[in-house]
Amino acid sequence: MSSIADNIVFVTRRIQKATADAGRPAGSVTLLAVSKTRPAEDIRAAYEAGLTHFGENYLQEALDKQARLTDLPLVWHFIGPIQSNKTRAIAEHFDWVHSVDREKIARRLSEQRPVHLPPLNICLQVNIDNEPTKAGVAPDDLHALANVVKDMPHLRLRGLMCIPEPKANEADAEATFRRMAHLKDALNASLDLNLDTLSMGMSGDIEPAIRAGATLVRVGTALFGPRAPKPQETA
Repeated sequence: MSSIADNIVFVTRRIQKATADAGRPAGSVTLLAVSKTRPAEDIRAAYEAGLTHFGENYLQEALDKQARLTDLPLVWHFIGPIQSNKTRAIAEHFDWVHSVDREKIARRLSEQRPVHLPPLNICLQVNIDNEPTKAGVAPDDLHALANVVKDMPHLRLRGLMCIPEPKANEADAEATFRRMAHLKDALNASLDLNLDTLSMGMSGDIEPAIRAGATLVRVGTALFGPRAPKPQETA
């Protein structure tokens, strides 16, 4: 069985090759290790192998791991659905939030971000394929949401995130990711923003995401192996 360190080397090489093949600068894509359901020991092993960015979906699980890893200079990303009663803890304990898709959640995060911390980095989650059962703001409503979030005092709007429906081939996946890139460019132009982040691409579609402009790829299975069962979250 491959070790976490071996897997990180393999995935990092994939990212480096895809970045070079796309003609993009070396280091322009960050590997975000999706550590949900993984024990703190796995995160420590990944850190020792060179990773610092970790993504969590389940709040209580994440807080427990953060408490066990306070000795490490980690960058924590919340990438899961956000319930209103969880916003304070997210605002207090994370550096990034990728899954903001409505004004109410953004406003609560801004109001509850401790003043001694830097602004919370925010990505707006876009339902790029308009799937009825999936979270995310509709592309047609993205401009209005970004226009509100950009002025919230304790947030820093950084970019966009998506979880597209599975595609039959890389060409279709890349076309979807390019629509995300166009949305980011359109917001920068119309709202005079400087969005610099596209959080897109996972274990199976790193390459088309990078060709389309991804700056953060969210990888779990390819680093840690098959996903463990989802933990029970308390209300």
